[in-house]
Order: sequence, then C-alpha cells, then structure tokens
Amino acid sequence: NNLNNPIRNNMMKRIQLFEFEDLTWFPAFLRQYMMRFITTMHGLLDSSSHLKTLVEKGLKHSSKPEIIDLCSGGGGPMPEVINKLKSENGIKGLKLTMTDLYPDKRMAKKVNYQNDPSITYSTTSMDATNVPSDAIGLRTMICSMHHMKPDTAKLILKNTMEAQQPICIYEISDNSFQKAIWWIAFPINILTTLLITPVVRPFSLGQLIFTYLIPILPIVIAWDGAVSNARTYTLEDMDQILEGLNSNGYSWEKGSIKGKGGNKLYLLGLPEVGSN
Repeated sequence: NNLNNPIRNNMMKRIQLFEFEDLTWFPAFLRQYMMRFITTMHGLLDSSSHLKTLVEKGLKHSSKPEIIDLCSGGGGPMPEVINKLKSENGIKGLKLTMTDLYPDKRMAKKVNYQNDPSITYSTTSMDATNVPSDAIGLRTMICSMHHMKPDTAKLILKNTMEAQQPICIYEISDNSFQKAIWWIAFPINILTTLLITPVVRPFSLGQLIFTYLIPILPIVIAWDGAVSNARTYTLEDMDQILEGLNSNGYSWEKGSIKGKGGNKLYLLGLPEVGSN
C-alpha cells in the first residue's frame, strides 16, 4: 500500500536540508525580519496575481467561500490575494484564516487588530497533517510545502483528500534547473538582499542594522533562499508524493507557471463540487 510505505527521498531531485527559519533557537526578531523580506519579494514577483487565479479555481470546489492558510508563519501574500479577489473578482463573503503549527503571535496581533472580519490569524496551533474536520474551505500552503519531508507532505495531502476539501500549494521555484545553480544562487541572493532591503515594509531600523551594519540577514536569507530551491518538490517528485492518493470524486492538478524571476510550481487538489 503506497499510503503506508515510506517515500524514498533519495529517489527525488529535491534534498532535505535545514533552513534557519525552521530552527527553534533562531532569534524570533530575525525571523520576523526575514518574513518581512519574503513578503516583499512576493510583491515584487507578483505572487498574488498567480495565486488569485489558482485560489479562485480552488474556491469553486469549496462548499464555503473560506480559505484556511496553513503554515502562515509571519505573513505572506494571502491577505493581498483576498483583497484582489474581493475588489477585482467581486467574490462576496470571502474569509481568510491564517494558521500555523507555531502561530506568530506578533503577526496575529497585527492582523487581528486591523478589525477586518474577513482576515484573521488564529492563535491556536494548527497541524497541517491533521486539520480539524470543522475547518471547511480551501486550504492553501504558500512556499511552505518544501519545508515538509516527503512522508509529512503526503500526510498533508491525504488528510485534505479524505476531508474532501480543496487545497492549493504554491512555490516560487519549480526546481527545474541544474543542481549546481542551487549554490550559484547563494551569492546572488546576498546581493538581492542588499538591494531589496530598503523597500521592505514596514520600515524597521533593525532590518537595516542587521542587513548592513551587522550583516546577518543577507547570509541567512541567501542560505534559506538557495536551500528552498533545493528542497522544492519538482513535478516529478510530486508524482511520487501523489502515488496512492486516489479517491473517487477527487482529482489532482499540477503544473508550472511562467512568471517574474522564473517559473512557479503549483498543485491543486480538487473535490467534485457538492461532494464535500
């Protein structure tokens, strides 16, 4: 049974390395600065436009106009996606709940204090492999699936499929290039961090200090960026994850989208309309 047999990670192109933002001992304030930088990069790469199309398709397979964003961390592009879907696509009653296994309390406070009932950040721990049955709506994972080991990734998809809920997974790299480029990206990422930091918002003196005076952020952002590419599941890797995940009334769609800074990868899990 493919659902019970462990996936052989050595058969995949992606490799399991560490990222600083995953380490429990990594200072929270530095992680927050990294998340702000990543959110800015999503804006520059226009992630929200790609996601708007994918999320709208996923919502058509949901019984409620609600989105449960898994592994939200310190933010991401989903609030912007929600605003675009409401203003540009006219989707009414749309709600976004941001969640994480270890909720970012600072981000939760910021989001929840905005008094926008359509966007909230839950302070309750949410395990993406075991989402409560009463969490109805489209599940999203934005640049977070690559953090998961193959067996964990499969459990996330299995839990979603069995709950007959739609899911949208999105990565800003499709990992289609040669492995050597993973490491060429490291010095490029350092330069990118130095160039982009002045436009990171909200503005923070600490962001500048730990970028230019005490240059910790360029190193850790460059490392995590290069490793993220190395950890991203290719479309072929995703085929291995999906082995055995078959269910009547549930389908999978995956592909690559051309965009700024290279191709983006996505996976959609779609229940038949009305089956959930």
